[in-house]
Amino acid sequence: MKADLIATRQAIRAGTTTTQAAAEACLAVAQSPTCTHAFIQLMPEALQHTAGQPQVSQSPLAGLAVSIKDLFDVKGQITQAGSIVLKNQPPAEADCLAVARLRAAGAGLIGRTNMVEFAFSGVGTNPHYGTPAAWDGLYNQAAGSTDQPHAPGGSSSGAAVSVATGAAFIGLGSDTGGSIRVPAALNGIVGFKNTARLVPTQGALPLSTTLDTVCAMTRTVRDAILAHEVLSARQVPRGQRPLSGYRLAVVTSLMQDGMDATVTQAFERSLQILRSAGARIDEIALTELNELAPMMSTGGFSPAEGYAWHRELLDQESEHYDPRVLQRLMRGSGMKAHEYMDLVQARRQWIRRVEAALVGYDAVLSPTTPITAPKISAVAPGAERDAEFFRVNGLLLRNTSAVNTLDGCGISLPCHSPGDLPVGMMAWHAAMHDDTILQLALLLEPLLQQH
Repeated sequence: MKADLIATRQAIRAGTTTTQAAAEACLAVAQSPTCTHAFIQLMPEALQHTAGQPQVSQSPLAGLAVSIKDLFDVKGQITQAGSIVLKNQPPAEADCLAVARLRAAGAGLIGRTNMVEFAFSGVGTNPHYGTPAAWDGLYNQAAGSTDQPHAPGGSSSGAAVSVATGAAFIGLGSDTGGSIRVPAALNGIVGFKNTARLVPTQGALPLSTTLDTVCAMTRTVRDAILAHEVLSARQVPRGQRPLSGYRLAVVTSLMQDGMDATVTQAFERSLQILRSAGARIDEIALTELNELAPMMSTGGFSPAEGYAWHRELLDQESEHYDPRVLQRLMRGSGMKAHEYMDLVQARRQWIRRVEAALVGYDAVLSPTTPITAPKISAVAPGAERDAEFFRVNGLLLRNTSAVNTLDGCGISLPCHSPGDLPVGMMAWHAAMHDDTILQLALLLEPLLQQH
């Protein structure tokens, strides 16, 4: 793993490197074959300008490279959300609030990252701008490997690749059903989804106004805490409890169903490591998770709320949408008002029941995704691969989307062995347990790296 932001910031302040040198190193990676399709637009002048400011090294982010998902407004640029239907829209008049906070903290913006069109998939494919390959250690474009590249996860696909390859220290993204944690898991990095209300969505193109969350991917947990503190404009207290002071749960229903062999081995080994280190882990059924599919049977929030935003565009530009995104959006056109209101009420009641079931536990542990990354060739755009795409998409988002429905928070931490495809362990809980999840993650991270 490359040096994280905090280590690089320390090196800059110690005089062993410079902000300019760090900027050039990130740009070299961003322009290399390892980042093919990861960026929609590079911003080398903006990064170099920030790096050249005399006092930037003393700022929280020290002028270091941060990538911006193509979902967020950046002043003077067109926000296209990984699509071509918005290419003629006027440029943003101002930075969105998340970007403004990053800039104020000294971020150097390296570029806008590729994404699933309108953030509506967990796989990471894009027929307009190409699909970046996951940086999983098994496929190396520069080396000309004969192995096939793996899908990066979505929807924050390019953001994950930018962080995993070393082109950026922080990848700003969004998480509506898993769009931060899924690509973090498939690229072997850290992805933290905060409680949605903690970071404003102002200036971010919406998918679901109920579920959208602004958050980030990083290389380490301590960088995740720093990024969250900047984005939420709040301080995360540092915990003093040992691992044995936390009471943890592992869900036996749903979230471990259908795990592939690599995920099973990594998850079971990780639990054994944590127990050996003193973690108190109980198995719980949490059968409320089995209610999710029936609850969403009329379509769920994202199709209905997404269609409401897109309906005028769809009348004019439907033939230019990714057909898979179009199919999911059009499902929202059929939801009746009473079905939507019933869903709002059912979710509210479900949240109360799950919160009651988790009383006494500091966090729940589960695989971030039950499967490792599929090969791009198996899920690439094309009607003949649609069935496999939607099967994989459902599996990749199954565990993470439960946390979004809960209005909760969660973090994905890499837990795989060297040489295996990346696997993520997710620590999660209900709303406003963010500080506990982050404090716990600081303890889990070094243990999960003991392979």
